[in-house]
Amino acid sequence: MTSLLNLTTTAEETSLIAEFFQQSAGRWKSERRYYTLPDGETKEVVSLITIRFLEPNSSELSHLAELHGIDGTLLSCGAEVLWDSHDSETEKPQSAGSTLFGASGTTLYRDRGFATTKPVSAEFHFSHPTTLCLRTEYKGSVFEEELKLVGRNYRTRQTIISRAGEQMMIGQYLEKRL
Repeated sequence: MTSLLNLTTTAEETSLIAEFFQQSAGRWKSERRYYTLPDGETKEVVSLITIRFLEPNSSELSHLAELHGIDGTLLSCGAEVLWDSHDSETEKPQSAGSTLFGASGTTLYRDRGFATTKPVSAEFHFSHPTTLCLRTEYKGSVFEEELKLVGRNYRTRQTIISRAGEQMMIGQYLEKRL
């Protein structure tokens, strides 16, 4: 039996994720610093990011649901994220691409992961109405992320990547709305 608390929590998370994606929509400049552990080697990357809010039943969410083998009507909302990244120091291109996110309850479905082109899912919750926390696991790695809206024009992000219980990398990001 599903408890009233679980239903309330899921409804709150559904509302918060929609608000988070809507408030994140737009163009962003992301300044990223990656720390490789344990040696502490750093790499700085700049990305231009475009985020688009996806309404329920959009063609993108239907495609995402197909990839995961779930009913598309379960996805309450989502986001499409496009990025183009280059090394801060050398200006050498790093990566460019896109990814889809779709929310159902406290699960966030993606068409690809950070380190894989295969579909993945993450569990999410909000530690504060403007702070999204994600935990994704695949290929023996754990990705813990925190994304925080800071007013209307800034976002901070932190990602910790672990393997076999040992932290391998920390990514810290400051994102400014363009």
